[in-house]
Amino acid sequence: MAVILALLLDWFFREPPARLHPVVWMGTYLKTVGSNLIAHPPIKAFLLGSFYWLLGCGAVLGVYAGLEALIARAGEGAGAILAALLLKPLFALRMLLDEVVAVEEALQRNLEAARLRLRNLVSRPTESLSESEVRESALESLAENLNDSLVAPLFWFVLLGLPGAALYRFANTADALWGYRGRWEWAGKFAARADDLLNYIPARITGLLLCGLACPWKTLSREALKTPSPNSGWPMAGLALCLGLRLSKPGAYTLHPNGRVPTTRDLQAGLRRAAWVGWGAGILAGLSTWVVGRGILGLF
Repeated sequence: MAVILALLLDWFFREPPARLHPVVWMGTYLKTVGSNLIAHPPIKAFLLGSFYWLLGCGAVLGVYAGLEALIARAGEGAGAILAALLLKPLFALRMLLDEVVAVEEALQRNLEAARLRLRNLVSRPTESLSESEVRESALESLAENLNDSLVAPLFWFVLLGLPGAALYRFANTADALWGYRGRWEWAGKFAARADDLLNYIPARITGLLLCGLACPWKTLSREALKTPSPNSGWPMAGLALCLGLRLSKPGAYTLHPNGRVPTTRDLQAGLRRAAWVGWGAGILAGLSTWVVGRGILGLF
């Protein structure tokens, strides 16, 4: 019940105000403690980055475990509503879909506007992307973030309740802020590896859900492993194979190279697929928590 209510809140009301958003609070903490991490020598940067990650993780787990204990004292109906209100900020389906739609709408006006809008979704440089590359990037981000923003948080919610979903959201936010090569190589290494670990199973589930019956596991895994990331290739390959598209990052990889170049219609089809998969994953998560009562590991 809590998962379905949270999905409805997400769909109709979108995100809570920034001042009330726990993920914004997590980001503020990570930006504050991480502001000087890269100034240290590699080993010290790694140790400090690991320490601050674990400190933040402990705080998040403690807060959400306490909130979950309070919810357990409420009645069944009130508890479901409270759990939904706390779960909703830990995932975002509608905002993801809206952002991808906004890229296509900008592309209908002019290419430069679309490049600028795409920056909300990707960290790669967008200044020189062509029209087809903008659509490819938007679809790749749609697939990857369907895992990061919805499937993975719900996966960990099913396993560990609210603390699990919050732990994942903290880890994913830390990876988004710290998990880069170059200056952040050592300070963000622990955060990056933690995010890889927590995403390992959800990313493959997302890839399978997106691909459906369109391709066998062997084909999906072959395409997914073309990307340097151990996880992000799975949902991207799933979407590419399902829609028959070529998705690429210039100079890095090309998924399903024999596929067609994405058009407006393909992007709309990708949005529909992501919405169906998102709701399907949410319903499956809701049924799972209902069947097991208190989560697979007995914590919710």
